[in-house]
Amino acid sequence: MIKNLKAMRPASLLVVASFLPWQVQAKDEIVGVSWSNFQEERWKKDESAIKAALAAAGAKYISADAQGSNEKQLADIEALIAKGAKVLIILAQDASAILPAVNKAKEAKVPVVAYDRLIQDSGVLYLTFDNVEVGRMQARAVLAVKPKGNYVFIKGSPTDPNADFLNAGQREVLKPAMDKGDIKIVGEQYTDGWAPENAQKNMEQILTRNANRVDAVVASNDGTAGGVVAALRAQNLVGVPVSGQDADIAALNRVARGEQTVSVWKDARELGKAAGTYAAQMAVGTKLANIPGAAPWNGGSRKLSIPSIFLKPIPVTQDNLKLVLDAGWATKAQVCAGVIPAKAPAVCK
Repeated sequence: MIKNLKAMRPASLLVVASFLPWQVQAKDEIVGVSWSNFQEERWKKDESAIKAALAAAGAKYISADAQGSNEKQLADIEALIAKGAKVLIILAQDASAILPAVNKAKEAKVPVVAYDRLIQDSGVLYLTFDNVEVGRMQARAVLAVKPKGNYVFIKGSPTDPNADFLNAGQREVLKPAMDKGDIKIVGEQYTDGWAPENAQKNMEQILTRNANRVDAVVASNDGTAGGVVAALRAQNLVGVPVSGQDADIAALNRVARGEQTVSVWKDARELGKAAGTYAAQMAVGTKLANIPGAAPWNGGSRKLSIPSIFLKPIPVTQDNLKLVLDAGWATKAQVCAGVIPAKAPAVCK
C-alpha cells in the first residue's frame, strides 16, 4: 500500500492534456514500442497517436506485442534494440521483470519512456495519468451513489504498480466511511493480467461467499468492470454501482445503460501524442533533465527520484457523457446502443 499520497502527486507534475512540448525533427530515427498485451481496446488508440506524433517528427515506428509474457517482452526489447531503435517506449507487463530489459537498453545507450505503467528506474521518463487521482475519482463516484453498504475492491494486476496507486486513491476517499462503519469491505482481489475473465471469476467467488449481499464494486479499469458486471448480471444484480477507467466503448455504453457508474477517461490520444513527441526529442539527444514539463517524482515503492509527467484524467458518468461525444472519442450510436428510452441519459435522447 502506498503511504505518502501527497508525495505522489505534486502539483508541478500535473499537465493539462492539451499541453505538448516543442516539436523536433528526428528524421529517420527509429523508435521502438514494446506493448505488454495489445488485445485491450485502448492500446490501439494509444498506438495511432504515437505513430502520428512520430511521423510528424520524421521518425519511424516499430513495435512488438509481448502477448502477456514477461519472457517475450524481454526478448522483444532486445530485438527492437537490434533493429536500430534509438528510443524505447515500454508498456511493462511486470514492473520488476522488466528491469533487466531496461538495463540492456541503458547499456546500449537507448533511452526509455515508461509508458502509462511505472518502471522503477531513475533513468527512465515516466509518462502516465495521475493514477492515484483516478482511484479517488472512481471511489467518489461510487460513494455518491451508495454512501453505505457492503463494498468490494476488484483491483488490477498484482505485477502492475498502477493497481496499488489506484487502490490507494480509492481507499483514501472511502476511509472516513469505512472508519465510521458505514462501509464494510466484504471482498477484495487482484486481477491477474487485468483480464476481464479473471475479474469475473473473482467477483463470482466474492458474491458466493457473501450470499450476493454486495452493494457496490470499486473496479479499477473498464476491463475488470466488464467482468464484474457480467458476474452481477448472472445474479440479477444489474444496477449495483461499479467503477472503471479508460472510457472503453463498451464501458461508456454500460454507463449509459446504468450498468456502470463511472469510467474515468484518460484520453489515450493525448498520452500517445505526448509519448511520441517526447521520444522524438530523446532520439535526437535531448537529456531527461531537459524534457519540457518533466519533474522529479518519488512515489514508487523504491522511493527513487524518477523524471515524470502526469496528465489529468476526467470522470465520465451519465451526467457528462456528452464530453466523449464532443471530443470524437465515441459516437452517440456506440454510447447509446440498447439504452431503454425511459431510462436514457440526456445524451441519448
